[in-house]
Amino acid sequence: MPAAPVPAMMLLASTHLIRLAPVDVAILLFYFAMVLFIGFYVKSSTNTSEQFFLAGREMTAWIAGLSFVSANLGSLELMGWAGAAYQYGILATHWYWIGAIPAMLFLGIVMMPFYYISKTHSVPGYLQLRFGEGARGLSGVCFAFMTILMSGVNMYAMAVVMQVVLGWNIYFSMWVGAITVAIYVMLGGLRSAIINEVLQFVLIWAGAMLIPILGLIEAGGWHNLMAQITARAGADYTHLWSTTGSFAANPMGVHWTGIVFGLGWVISFGYWTTDFLVVQRVLSANSLRSARLAPIIGSAFKMFVPFFVILPGLLALVLLKDPSGHLIQLYPDGSDMVLHHGAHSFNQVLPLMMVRYLGPGLLGLGITALIAGFMSGMAGNVSAFSTVWTYDIYGAYINKKASDSHYVLMGRWSTLVGMAVSVATAYLVMGSASIMDYVQELFSFFIAPLFGTVILGMLWKRATKAGGFWGLLSGTVASVAMWALVFFDKTNTIFQFHVRSLHFTLVNPFYHFSFIRFMILQPHASADTILRVQAMAANLYRAAWAWLICVAVTVVVSYCTKPTPEAQLTGLVYGSTVIPHDGSRNIFEKPIFWAIVVATVLFILNLWLW
Repeated sequence: MPAAPVPAMMLLASTHLIRLAPVDVAILLFYFAMVLFIGFYVKSSTNTSEQFFLAGREMTAWIAGLSFVSANLGSLELMGWAGAAYQYGILATHWYWIGAIPAMLFLGIVMMPFYYISKTHSVPGYLQLRFGEGARGLSGVCFAFMTILMSGVNMYAMAVVMQVVLGWNIYFSMWVGAITVAIYVMLGGLRSAIINEVLQFVLIWAGAMLIPILGLIEAGGWHNLMAQITARAGADYTHLWSTTGSFAANPMGVHWTGIVFGLGWVISFGYWTTDFLVVQRVLSANSLRSARLAPIIGSAFKMFVPFFVILPGLLALVLLKDPSGHLIQLYPDGSDMVLHHGAHSFNQVLPLMMVRYLGPGLLGLGITALIAGFMSGMAGNVSAFSTVWTYDIYGAYINKKASDSHYVLMGRWSTLVGMAVSVATAYLVMGSASIMDYVQELFSFFIAPLFGTVILGMLWKRATKAGGFWGLLSGTVASVAMWALVFFDKTNTIFQFHVRSLHFTLVNPFYHFSFIRFMILQPHASADTILRVQAMAANLYRAAWAWLICVAVTVVVSYCTKPTPEAQLTGLVYGSTVIPHDGSRNIFEKPIFWAIVVATVLFILNLWLW
């Protein structure tokens, strides 16, 4: 029986990339000491459930906004998309722009008033008010499951990076990160997590900023860089939209419909408006105006994150060279070159560029920024898990009449339990060949249908409790079923490949029938190409189909069931709710003004890179 696939980075521990100078080690140790100090420092101000789970709703718009965007700067952001930029070119920027900013603006302008004025502690809590206990329980269990899996991804990714980059033992790295995050979140709750996320935000920007600046100087400026990338990889690596008119014209193998509807609408809006990991940060704001401004402030910073994540991957295409001056070729994780010939993988782009440009002191700052990003993702997931478990599972179904202090204690203990389970899931992720696919699959399972339920609940008065529950359940089941069908395609392809390698013919009626061609709208897709270009497209289209199924079932069931009395919809649905004034005194204080500014800059940037 063949062994499970092992991520390529695990096989390179004996040839780690960096040796830290004493000053670098001192910076790293100081960071760990600082985050633990913050946890102990704020412990005395987290004695009530409001303080522990929502930071007392005392955060300013800037603090909440920086925490909002920082909670997302985990392994997927810093390592995954730097590697994706090397692999796919500038198309990877879509995951930061159309894949984030419109949804963040929509959250601030349209959805935040309902989350905030309902005084809910979580997104499942809103669903309970709108659709009843069934929708709340289903979304709570799904979300708790997803956050634990995502926390394990961040934990494992950090441990692998530390193993490859520094030569640390992978299990030691994993447990050090887990224990540190568990301590400061258990002690200080969301308040501690938010303060540390702002600290981590500053570290990430400071630690990663020099790489693109020095790289652009070496490349001779932006236009020279684009010319060099075109000469080496092709013009399709330098355009954001013009190559998406067909599936075959761009290195990602995706059509603009997948980007706009799968990523820009379903996955993006689903994540940024319903994933409690990020929404929880905004709920900590000290006023409705701050709560609306926080996502808009976060979107402005998010717009420029590609500068230190995507740009290093593009620079590596033409500037990453070995000591003899030859360009280094990077390969996918799990490829023969990585597994058996010692080549570097896509995911090592960022640390390789750090080695190239950062010396002692600055290198320690850069490595600390990487660790801060991973720990930010871990803390975000485990604090969100603690809240959803305590309020929407334990408090809703196990112990409904406990005291406030009991729920705070449960929140602290569930933080430890959640982190322990995350460690277990991190061990499971070790058998995954692609962390990127793993994460995107989770989003399509849980986030896409949840967004359909929430958006209908807020904007459509006719949506009923039964419609919300059955729509959410149908969308989730459909997404998992579509993944299973594509998985069958993949395993069928691999099996047939091995059969042919043995010079043996096996009659298989499903071999020439590919489920994926219907899901991703490619009539000419075949089973032989599933393992190459369709992986990302499958994630995008699966999310779009799951959303459509959720919405369709919700609408049909709602029309077949008795509508909810309008008196019960006050504060929950547009058309039945008077939105209170947010305190803005002039146009420059209005969230809508700054949302228009951000949207205009985003439009200009997309035209520039068209």
